[in-house]
Amino acid sequence: MATIKIKQIKSKIGAPKDQKATLQALGLRKISQVVEKEDTPVIRGMVRKVHHLVEVVQ
Repeated sequence: MATIKIKQIKSKIGAPKDQKATLQALGLRKISQVVEKEDTPVIRGMVRKVHHLVEVVQ
């Protein structure tokens, strides 16, 4: 299955608890950290929820 790379571009400070939990579930802890996940609808939904804090890297 295809994978996507997700990079945290902004701090989670000041974000609601559910968005902080979403970042943690994606495995993101630091700014500029990149994680590689399988491209599934669940992961896409998590990225959409915190789209202002992360970006999808090619």
